[in-house]
Amino acid sequence: MRLPGSVAKNIERVRRTIAAFCEKAGRSPEDVRIVAVTKDVSPELMEEALACGIRVFGENRVQEALAKMSLFSGKGVTWHFIGRIQRNKLKKIVAHFHCVHSLDREDFGGAMATYLRNLGKEAYPVLVQVNLTGKVTQGGVREEELSGLLWQLSGFPEIQVVGLMTIGPQGGSEEEIRRVFRRLRELKDRVNDMGIPGIVLTELSMGMSDDYHLAVLEGATMLRLGRAIFGERRMP
Repeated sequence: MRLPGSVAKNIERVRRTIAAFCEKAGRSPEDVRIVAVTKDVSPELMEEALACGIRVFGENRVQEALAKMSLFSGKGVTWHFIGRIQRNKLKKIVAHFHCVHSLDREDFGGAMATYLRNLGKEAYPVLVQVNLTGKVTQGGVREEELSGLLWQLSGFPEIQVVGLMTIGPQGGSEEEIRRVFRRLRELKDRVNDMGIPGIVLTELSMGMSDDYHLAVLEGATMLRLGRAIFGERRMP
């Protein structure tokens, strides 16, 4: 049974943790944003999060997200697509989401640019997902292919690559997890030094409910948090 106000307590706990680890890293908590992952989360719990100041919801299922978007229309919510991209869902993704975290293929970038052009949109913010664990189930471009992909994406004015995203090694040690997050930060810096036209990376989407404190230490600017906020809850 869900306890009244539990989402508010969870968010308060998360914010305290972010502040504590920002202090350790010499960072400002204002530089870290929470993307509340709302997959299988009821609108009632999402309303609780909204009341606590959460304004970014992350979804990886397009149809589920579209149903929720109508319920939260006009409430100042920004929607991020955080799942693996399917070509047949691309048109709906760019039409309804405000940002995409998981672009990892040039052909998807080209298709996305075409849809955006038809919608009259430019500089649509995306993050490129990088696979730093080698697990194919996680998706993402390989590290050695990242610069090539970014050069290709720089040719699409409809797309604005604003950062990188990765998933940490599940079940890994603290050092293994931090190593992956640290590497993503290093890749961001390396890309910025390359001077790819139109690309300046400012965002690092990394860290989920089990490892977000470690991501904060390594420079995360976006934390994708589901269970840490909503608990082990599912829609009826």
